[in-house]
Amino acid sequence: MASLLGIGSRLKHHEYGLGVVTNVTSKHYWVTFIDKGLETIDLDEEIEVIEAVEDEVDTVSFYEVESTLRTLLKKYSDISEIVPIADKFKGGTITLNPADSNLTSKEIPIDTFFHKIVMVRDRVRVMEQKINSSKNLDDQEKVDLQQYISRIYGSLTTFNILFKNSSQNFKGAGK
Repeated sequence: MASLLGIGSRLKHHEYGLGVVTNVTSKHYWVTFIDKGLETIDLDEEIEVIEAVEDEVDTVSFYEVESTLRTLLKKYSDISEIVPIADKFKGGTITLNPADSNLTSKEIPIDTFFHKIVMVRDRVRVMEQKINSSKNLDDQEKVDLQQYISRIYGSLTTFNILFKNSSQNFKGAGK
């Protein structure tokens, strides 16, 4: 592999024209082009180097390190991620009305209710990880228990409306 261009290197790209390298990652140059603005191009993409800046380049960005660390922590710990509630429910309440009109209703802050739903989800995830990594269960037992966990997630999909980000929703076994 040829040496990497440093930040500040000037180049010409066959499609984007003239530009300056503003960042370097393990896979891409981030280049600000005169006519096209900021674009990322592969490190091995063919370019004409007008002026190379020779500088020691750290191709692993802080974002990549942080992202990898976050993935590892999420996978191997029981630390809860921050899960935001949908904006339309922030500060709202849930009212439980008993069928017997002689009894009083109960109001619960929806944020409290949502927090408890997220805690249930996190604990089910931890249980799932412990089952999958167990040395005392055989593969068939793991599969059987995993089916129960999938059904638990499926039962909780009703609460997906409360999540701001659909990527954090409950997902059941599907059909």
